[in-house]
Amino acid sequence: MLILPEFRPSHLLLLFAFFIFNGNGISSRQSNDDSRTFLFFGDSITAGYGLTPEQAFPALIQKKFQEEKIPVNVINGGLSGETTAGGLRRIDWMLKQKVDVLILELGANDGLRGIPLNDTGKNLQSIIDRVKKKYPNIIVIIAGMQVPPNLGGDYAKAFMEIFPALAAKNDAMLIPFILEGVGGIPELNLSDRIHPNRAGHEIIAHKIWGTMNKAWLMLKKGQKIEGRK
Repeated sequence: MLILPEFRPSHLLLLFAFFIFNGNGISSRQSNDDSRTFLFFGDSITAGYGLTPEQAFPALIQKKFQEEKIPVNVINGGLSGETTAGGLRRIDWMLKQKVDVLILELGANDGLRGIPLNDTGKNLQSIIDRVKKKYPNIIVIIAGMQVPPNLGGDYAKAFMEIFPALAAKNDAMLIPFILEGVGGIPELNLSDRIHPNRAGHEIIAHKIWGTMNKAWLMLKKGQKIEGRK
């Protein structure tokens, strides 16, 4: 995963406005007052590095919701190069509007940088804690990631175990590996062999749709939502 220079706090307000009001498929607002908001919060995988916004898997999930006539607004909160520490600094800005479902896809850049696993786990837990503090009834979906075995077999194994442990601890839904069926397959990735290409994002969207739909059904069945009747 490409690691870009550290994100500057001065850009946060502009970034937040861009995510919400951009008309290129990052967020497609529904007029239905009963609509729900799904926030995809992650790194370059979520951001759709190397692609146009409408080709990234969050936009494809939005399109699927629209095709099914399901009143869901998707926000793509992906940022290339983002670490869990960066996500922790950024999450409060992304919660300025009501969020019903959080899809948390962070950690890969920590792994590539060799950041201690305890730090990665603590940062992810802190993000979840902040989100739940503001919206106690939010549905959290954790997207698992893996790192190359050349970083060390023990490290790679322990890294992979962070995500199911967090899901169990927080009663969250789990996508075991966000790049399942895509990672390591040259024809489904860009020339860097790290970031999914357009076909790769289509596969990701297809594979995670069931989880997204399940989260929607949980909301539809009358689960209490903070601040809404």
